[in-house]
Amino acid sequence: MTSQQILGLLVVAMAGLLVGSGAWPMKLMKTFQFEHWWIVGMFIGLILIPWTVTLVGCPHPFEAYASVPTSILITGNLWAAGWGIANVLCGLCFVRIGVALTGAILTGLGVSIGVTLPMIVKGSGLFKDAANLGSPAGLAVLAGVGVMLVGVALAAKAGFGRDKVMRKSEQRSGSFLGGLMMTVIAGVLSCGMSLSFVYSQGPIVEAMKARGAGELSATFSVWAVGLLGGSLINILYPAWLMTKNRSWHVLGKSWKELALASIIGLNMAVGIVLMGSGMVLVGALGASVGFGIQQAAQMLGGQGLGFISGEWRAVQGKPRTLMYAAIAVLIVAALIMAFGNTLAKA
Repeated sequence: MTSQQILGLLVVAMAGLLVGSGAWPMKLMKTFQFEHWWIVGMFIGLILIPWTVTLVGCPHPFEAYASVPTSILITGNLWAAGWGIANVLCGLCFVRIGVALTGAILTGLGVSIGVTLPMIVKGSGLFKDAANLGSPAGLAVLAGVGVMLVGVALAAKAGFGRDKVMRKSEQRSGSFLGGLMMTVIAGVLSCGMSLSFVYSQGPIVEAMKARGAGELSATFSVWAVGLLGGSLINILYPAWLMTKNRSWHVLGKSWKELALASIIGLNMAVGIVLMGSGMVLVGALGASVGFGIQQAAQMLGGQGLGFISGEWRAVQGKPRTLMYAAIAVLIVAALIMAFGNTLAKA
């Protein structure tokens, strides 16, 4: 494995840790409800920052976008729309079943699709040369996915045990089963963000660089337009909630919480661009291995936030042991996928 690939694995791992723990400011909010911090964070992370970097750092960006085949832009946004739905459900599940369990289930289910699909239907740019599913590298990565699903099962079982304890102490925030079902749906759709990048980054980055854009600005430009469909879903849904509840005025009640919500958006923007950059550094299998490592690290970030914030404070015994086991299994799965990357032909 080259030094560039090792750097790529470290970058996607950092991206996962940042995204997984990036919702920590919500733990400090008393005035803002889900819809308030979500609309602020998503606007800043998905619209304001990516488009600002694109417009400032990419010469003639709209001319570059116009040169990209329309089918590429549509494909990216269809994947992004699925991710947009998943992201809204994820935010709701943070409140209903907690950050730790939500992150665990999303990691396993999302990675199953996000890792395998790019080896079957090749992505754009360097991802076109990804190993086939039946190759030694592909089989090793599949083995990692299988191990990761074991970790998800352990995490889900731990979650049911945690819910039983929380129900007794009346610390629940909603139906666990309902929250679990929402999380499963979100998990299946959650890979849409990665796949939006995988299937659109090649032509967009090439078009931006041809007009003088740097690597970072070109990467941001992929997210700016590629995630647009998902971004709109993430903004329109909380806007609808605030209109329904007549609570738009709450946004002006606390400048402190407005700043905290902005930090959530900043965390997301940085995490997303690190993921894309790291996937490219990993190489042809970056769409699969890079995404898998990022998701495993994202779960670790979510678990860390969940434990630090007290989600598991009242839970001891078997549920906590199972969650520890789930974390260990997911780390092993990430290592197996990293090994699979070493088997890919240069």
